[in-house]
Amino acid sequence: MNSLNSEAFVVFGQHILWSDMVGNLFGLAALALGWRRSIWTWPVQFLAGLILFGAFFGHLTGSAGKQAVVMLVALYGWWQWQRGKEQGGDGHIAVRFATWRERAAMAAAAAAGTVAVALLFTAYPKLSWDPWPDAYIFVGTVVAMYAQARGMVEFWFAWLLVDLVGVPLNFANGYAFSGFVYVIYGALVLWGLRDWWLRSRQPARPTLEGAPA
Repeated sequence: MNSLNSEAFVVFGQHILWSDMVGNLFGLAALALGWRRSIWTWPVQFLAGLILFGAFFGHLTGSAGKQAVVMLVALYGWWQWQRGKEQGGDGHIAVRFATWRERAAMAAAAAAGTVAVALLFTAYPKLSWDPWPDAYIFVGTVVAMYAQARGMVEFWFAWLLVDLVGVPLNFANGYAFSGFVYVIYGALVLWGLRDWWLRSRQPARPTLEGAPA
């Protein structure tokens, strides 16, 4: 990882690291694949998490921990989408809006998790220079990816909420490419949200035997 953490180039006074750039490009590809409901979103997301873990480790511990969790949830997402890939009637996972009970459970888990992780970071200052934003990103990412694994449209809303804090935090800590990419993430999230929203309103059509998926 030492070579990946070297400087790639400088743009507008911002030093771009190879790990930051490569990891976020994979993350961008994973988001685009998630929009298309391709199961390959998960291995690509795992690889992005692995690279970004190396980029953040030792500097932004909360963000590094987030990437470790990203890799674990990516494995869960792969398993979940493998099981449900025929539910959409086109060889892909079906998408839906969460129930109010599921929304309440995710909101409660996000709130309680953020407080718990922030208190942990506060108790051990070496884990994070800014406990609350790190905790918010850490827990918000877990909730977002869980919702994605379950095919919930709310996954896109969760990513938007994470990005609101993630963009300025990345710029403030020298990860400029992450900040720039998150702006593109925002556009993809809006398009993906629209696509999943519309798909959730369509009845699933059975796949005919011998028809292309």
